[in-house]
Amino acid sequence: MKKLMMIAVMMVATLTANAQQEAGTWSITPKVGFNLANLAGDVDGNSMKFGLAAGAEAMYQFTPAIGLSAGLIYSMQGCEFEGDAKMNVGELNIPVLANFYVAPGFALKAGLQPGLIVSSKEKSGDYTVDIKDYMQSLEISVPIGASYEFSDFVIDARYNLGLSKINKGDGSIRNSVFQITVGYKIPF
Repeated sequence: MKKLMMIAVMMVATLTANAQQEAGTWSITPKVGFNLANLAGDVDGNSMKFGLAAGAEAMYQFTPAIGLSAGLIYSMQGCEFEGDAKMNVGELNIPVLANFYVAPGFALKAGLQPGLIVSSKEKSGDYTVDIKDYMQSLEISVPIGASYEFSDFVIDARYNLGLSKINKGDGSIRNSVFQITVGYKIPF
């Protein structure tokens, strides 16, 4: 039993040691996952909408405890309304995050994220309307989250709090997005 425990401890230590990047190194992490998106502000009768997220982030590790990452992630956002109506927003997000490693393989993240709204449609039943003319082309949000790395795999969970409104005209509608992704960290 002691040998089995010792082997298990060594395996976990090896995984953790491989997950932590050395200072002065670069990596890229292709990732895929999902969003639970909603709209906040001057909007009523809405609820969360499931959407996909995919892209990649590059990171420079300044010290064993601090890294800076920037990425490009396509994100399906929007919300669902009462009945069968939906607002589908496709956005290219550019997250720039400070990564603070508080334990081996575990990082807390915070930063700023510009987002380019590339498509926006409202759908009700078989009827779809393009609403891009009523939407801003750029929005800003603050991503806050955490990630865990093991054997070069990265599980990332973050909340993107919309700071700027996504609609034109009166009122203020902002994004509110929970995002969970899985990626594979490739040092280079």
